[in-house]
Amino acid sequence: MTRLLVTGAGGMLGRDLVTVLHARPDLKVTAATRADLDVTDPAAVRAAVGDDEIVINTAAWTNVDGAEADEAAATAVNGTAVANLASACAATGARLIQVSTDYVLAGDARTPYPEDAPTAPVNAYGRSKLVGEQAVARLLPHTGYVVRTAWLYGAHGPNFVATMLQLAEQREHIDVVDDQHGQPTWSYRLAEQLAALADSALDGRAAPGVYHSTCTGQTTWYGLARAVFTLTGLDPERIRPTTSDRYPRPAPRPAYSVLAHSRWAAAGLPSLPDWHATLVDAFDSPAPPAPWKVA
Repeated sequence: MTRLLVTGAGGMLGRDLVTVLHARPDLKVTAATRADLDVTDPAAVRAAVGDDEIVINTAAWTNVDGAEADEAAATAVNGTAVANLASACAATGARLIQVSTDYVLAGDARTPYPEDAPTAPVNAYGRSKLVGEQAVARLLPHTGYVVRTAWLYGAHGPNFVATMLQLAEQREHIDVVDDQHGQPTWSYRLAEQLAALADSALDGRAAPGVYHSTCTGQTTWYGLARAVFTLTGLDPERIRPTTSDRYPRPAPRPAYSVLAHSRWAAAGLPSLPDWHATLVDAFDSPAPPAPWKVA
């Protein structure tokens, strides 16, 4: 029986991942929430990793604007803590799958970013996540995996899809930016992909390094909002396009977050499906319960 540790198990992605893994009788899964494990504590991390064969780290500082105000705190969670996990895995021979972000890239491209694209984060959050990526590459060159994702939505925790439906109850019209491009990705589908990568890593099919795991295709936040309204029977004309400069934020956002997915084939795995088809699946899925489900 394979022993597997999930860190950040109380978050949106972590909860979906634990659900996926607990359905597997061949796995012994330890789910560590923030209350269970302080990933910034090296001794606690070493003890937690123990004899696990693979660790999937979904713990993260995700407050992008908050990172601008306290980059050191963000880096402690997104960078130093990842080094703690990588060091613990290096000591025991465990494999590590680290969830990262498109924010490590500049976000100014016009074609999808390949996995080997140069990194150039434009904000503190991206810089903090890059520190974590570099720790995995440095400490686990043969057994470390970095999975970049973007535009996540899911059943557990705040996200754009849930926010749009909340605003639909409060406003007649909603202005949504139409100049940021990305790939909406259901956290449950990403969880399934991470589980498949763990299998492929353990049996030697997946080479270490960087993988991009977002849904295929692309849209804007405006396009996503209209799709959400359409799928829930709301009038998509209530969504109005606007530009990012109308909503200044402490942290600059990348204008282009579209990722390429070429490395999955070599690992014997398909990339995630089209973003719109996946959104339909998310709305049709009976479980897990989601904010958009009507009681």
